[in-house]
Amino acid sequence: MARTVSIFGSTGSIGCNTVNLIESAAEDYDVVALTGGRNIAKLARQARKLGADIAVTAHEECYGDLKEALSGSDIKVAAGQTAICEAAARPADWTMSAIVGSAGLPPGLETLKRGGTLALANKESLVTAGPLLMATAKASGARVLPVDSEHSAVFQALVGEDIGTVERIIITASGGAFRDWPAERLKTATLAEASSHPNWDMGQRITIDSASLFNKALELIETNEYFGVRPNQIEALIHPESLVHALVGFNDGALMAHLGPPDMRHAIGFALNWPVRKALPVERLDLAAVASLTFRAPDEARYPALRLAREVMEAGGLAGAVFNAAKETALDGFISGAIGFLEMAAVVEEVLAKRPRDGHMNAEITLDTILEADHMSRRHAMDIIKQRQA
Repeated sequence: MARTVSIFGSTGSIGCNTVNLIESAAEDYDVVALTGGRNIAKLARQARKLGADIAVTAHEECYGDLKEALSGSDIKVAAGQTAICEAAARPADWTMSAIVGSAGLPPGLETLKRGGTLALANKESLVTAGPLLMATAKASGARVLPVDSEHSAVFQALVGEDIGTVERIIITASGGAFRDWPAERLKTATLAEASSHPNWDMGQRITIDSASLFNKALELIETNEYFGVRPNQIEALIHPESLVHALVGFNDGALMAHLGPPDMRHAIGFALNWPVRKALPVERLDLAAVASLTFRAPDEARYPALRLAREVMEAGGLAGAVFNAAKETALDGFISGAIGFLEMAAVVEEVLAKRPRDGHMNAEITLDTILEADHMSRRHAMDIIKQRQA
């Protein structure tokens, strides 16, 4: 019997890789819902090729274009954030959450409320609302599977292991576009330079986050929320080859490492086929050809995002929501040219300092309080960016 699947964010990098894997074994899947943004032509092509029940664009003004692109088919069409959440409530055995940013949280929660399996590529959901997300999954009996390559690697290394025997979890970072730049040159880094990744083929925003290590900062918090280990058990390590995705250290001194090519289809395919491991159309590593693997400790003075992530984990509460909102707004500021590359971390640090640790930051974690913290933090970050421009 075919497995029913939905893909939220199907036109992005993760979504397209998921579509690619489903196409390669189309007889095994029935596609319920696909959602995307403004790339209506791609969303319509995917919906037709996969025979989706419904296609949804996040932008209401794009409804007419999507309707026209799917005319003559039996595929339902909808638009807007409410429609995306309604699509998430449609029964499906497996759902990919690949919407970028905090916008992925509401449909992810809707998916978990109805049960099934949520493959989570939207790291912001765990960063902003980890306790809420995992509690929702527990209440409905849903399963959350990590899709970030690092967290998929940790998940796989822990199969058959007792989490209580884990001493440390090490997630690796390529170092991004500027890993070999002298620190003083970072002040003049351009958008084009930050948007080119040496190893991975990813979207612009996550590529820039990789260059600043804000992506790794989010992943440190994500590790804390998903695996429930203490912040001081989580480490980051620069690994330029991007072949070792994570390592898990146990109380007997053993380190279990997960190696694989820098291809997101591996982590996606593992989640798609879990609990079965199936053959995937990805490169096989030739370690003799690789010859050597290199590692180095990250310089947290050079990458302040890592220090800020540790402060967020220690603060708890809504600190993750504040951090993520400030980071997204600062990234917007860099992309628009309003602030420089190094100013992104300064903006985030200032927003975190503005949020009281004993009040709003420690409020009960609900969707409403998360969205409020998100809104307020974005407003504060925008004010700071405007002050820096003045």
